[in-house]
Amino acid sequence: MKHFLTALPFTLLLTVSMPAAHAARPLAPEDWYRFHDVSGLTVSPDGASVAYLVTSFERASDDSRSAVWLVDWNGRASVQLTRGESASEPRFRPDGRFVSFLSARPARTPTQLWVVPRRGGKAQRLSHCSGEVTEYAWSPDGRHAVVVMHAAEDPKAPEPIVIDAWHFKQDKEGYLSAALRGHLYLLDTGSGACTPLARDEQRADSAPVFSADGRQIAFVGNDNGVQESRTAGRDQIYLVDATAGAQPRPLLSTWSPNHQHLEWSPDGRLLAFLVGDEPKYNSYITDILAVAELPSGRVRELTRALDRAVVSPKFTADGSAIEFAVEDDGVQYPASVALAGGAITRLANSLVVTEITSAAGHTAALVGDDRTPFEVFALEDGRPRRLSDHNHALFSELTLGSVEDIRFPSRDGTEIHGQIVKPPGYQVGRRYPTIVWIHGGPNGQDDHSLALASYSPQLERQLFATHDYVVLAINYRGSTGRGVQFARAIFADWGHLEVEDLRAATDYALAQQIADPARLGLGGWSYGGILTDYTIATDTRFRAAISGAGSANQLSMYGVDQYVLQYDAEIGAPWRNEALWIKVSYPFFHAERIRTPTLFMGGDRDFNVPIAGGEQMYEALRTLGVPTQLVVYPEQHHELSRPSFLVDRYRRYLEWMDRYLQQP
Repeated sequence: MKHFLTALPFTLLLTVSMPAAHAARPLAPEDWYRFHDVSGLTVSPDGASVAYLVTSFERASDDSRSAVWLVDWNGRASVQLTRGESASEPRFRPDGRFVSFLSARPARTPTQLWVVPRRGGKAQRLSHCSGEVTEYAWSPDGRHAVVVMHAAEDPKAPEPIVIDAWHFKQDKEGYLSAALRGHLYLLDTGSGACTPLARDEQRADSAPVFSADGRQIAFVGNDNGVQESRTAGRDQIYLVDATAGAQPRPLLSTWSPNHQHLEWSPDGRLLAFLVGDEPKYNSYITDILAVAELPSGRVRELTRALDRAVVSPKFTADGSAIEFAVEDDGVQYPASVALAGGAITRLANSLVVTEITSAAGHTAALVGDDRTPFEVFALEDGRPRRLSDHNHALFSELTLGSVEDIRFPSRDGTEIHGQIVKPPGYQVGRRYPTIVWIHGGPNGQDDHSLALASYSPQLERQLFATHDYVVLAINYRGSTGRGVQFARAIFADWGHLEVEDLRAATDYALAQQIADPARLGLGGWSYGGILTDYTIATDTRFRAAISGAGSANQLSMYGVDQYVLQYDAEIGAPWRNEALWIKVSYPFFHAERIRTPTLFMGGDRDFNVPIAGGEQMYEALRTLGVPTQLVVYPEQHHELSRPSFLVDRYRRYLEWMDRYLQQP
């Protein structure tokens, strides 16, 4: 239902490298207009510069806009390379003189590949493809690029959508019809011409990458169950010669991970990729790093014994190791695995790293902590060195809450971990209005970071904390970061152990004389919204709840949302397991147990958790006379994108909780 080793402790390590926030004011919903979200990291071939994206949220246009920035490795000089229309997917051209990116310029034209001089200047369009370019990779000599192109839709003359796949819809992408599947094209960067490569109408292609000698391209092909349902949930990895008309050769098949990523070794003998899990564990995947030997395709898994998800793998310059980030119990640290022997080494201690990449012996990462959003850092000798600081002006104005790790037993004795966020100026002995704020997924975790994405439970918990709430952020069973078995504990038993863990967290805060028993609230988005519905149908102690993009009648989601692969494999078809479907839909079928005033919210174009999930519960509570409200955001998907709606959501969060919890 989705939807890192030094000896210094976490707080000291990042306090050394990040400026502390000064006491001033609480976080406000309107601060969205000043956030700068940093992403899309890439290091130049000579290691002397780092390019990345900065996304801002504009009040005047009511839109977000992403620009490419570049900073020198010494951190003393930075430049904004693009302006105007949004850019994405920054890369360095192999000669290092230009930075490439994708953009629709002018607006409302198909997205194409562009380049801009490394030190700034006028952007130049490279591709002249007929459709939308969504991914690309450079050949080593820079004379070609491989692009993934989707047919451009004509909004003036829409045609019937013909569906032929088992997995047929995806949030933001919409209906996955054959006409809109992505295919590979070989781009001549001199002429801009795009030539079809390895095209198969029944297959959607993605994640292409050139071999070091430029002769071959590896890519992922997925038919989403077009030919037969057993192919859904698997990534077919192919090799194809980098020449027009070449036929792809299957290399291997693997369970689809959360985020597939292909990487060639510098000598071209290995292809790194990520391994997922079989469809019945689709919501509990822990991505494993593996390499395939070429040309045999023999697979060697490198991190299964680690029992933690890995993110953003990248070969070192000499090809002796692969660097990546490890998701682990409230942090996400950088590490490497040696190709010879398989030894795993931490590269820094207790950081939260979302992206990591390297070139010419220089490793850069996006690093954040409890008080500072993600920024670009150089990782040197196990320590982070700041390279960017786009959010300093805003966050130096704010007073944020303190974040502490907590551990407590759940009702069956299982140890549960999480964080407690206390308001600025917290007073021991005073009981506070307390909110259990639930992360989504369930695949994911609450950690020591402060992301600025459109849905960030870490940022939202600070919103509440700076307005005098205590917030509990709990990594309930089903969360990642503590191993496969912990994540799978809720398999085919949704809303049971997770709710027990959340109730135990509430018991903990009450026993510690932190929470006011008369002023308890909870809420979340996505699976956090779903667990809100489960919890208020189980425990009547909560005086206010917010269920964002949630659902309670899971039976009604079958064939309506994007998770049919998981449903059929984990729960079984409804006509075969009617009783189990009714059981996991208990918040709707036992709505009469609910006493908690609840705010339901969602986007009307959400294919992840359709707004019907909130509408049904809203109507149920209206029928029962329980105070409730429904807020629908028009033309929005699972994650809201319009800045004014993000501001509006934060305002409503505070207003709803204040209405029911600020008075004893």
